[in-house]
Amino acid sequence: MPNIASILKAEISRVARKEVRAEIETLKKASVHHRALIAALRRQVNGLEKELRNVANGSGKRAAVRDADETVEAGPKRRFSPGRLASHRSKLGLSAASYGKLVGVSGQTIYHWEQGKARPRAAQLERLASVREFGRQQVAERLQAD
Repeated sequence: MPNIASILKAEISRVARKEVRAEIETLKKASVHHRALIAALRRQVNGLEKELRNVANGSGKRAAVRDADETVEAGPKRRFSPGRLASHRSKLGLSAASYGKLVGVSGQTIYHWEQGKARPRAAQLERLASVREFGRQQVAERLQAD
């Protein structure tokens, strides 16, 4: 018959390993969570540092663009939808080049806006809004005047 002390010792060792394994599992989960938070914070810090460098190294051109955008932003906030632009242009029966003349941009720019490859600036949004108020006759008059 085996020694009761050795059986008891083996059983205590098995139960202890089981308990330690459970505790380690919770610590591993906490560690993974903390590492994910640390990585997110690092990304946030890198983004903020990059933004700070851009602001610190702001050239006169960037400042002029910001000033121009701020003057336009004094009006109502404008939203932009590529689909609505395309439907308005087709409703008027205009080519992208003609519509671009009304807005003051090229036809290629209109295509890019409609496809969602680019977005208009604030000043261009204002011009788009003014063109949306025109009917077919007003558009024809404007295009003949140019």
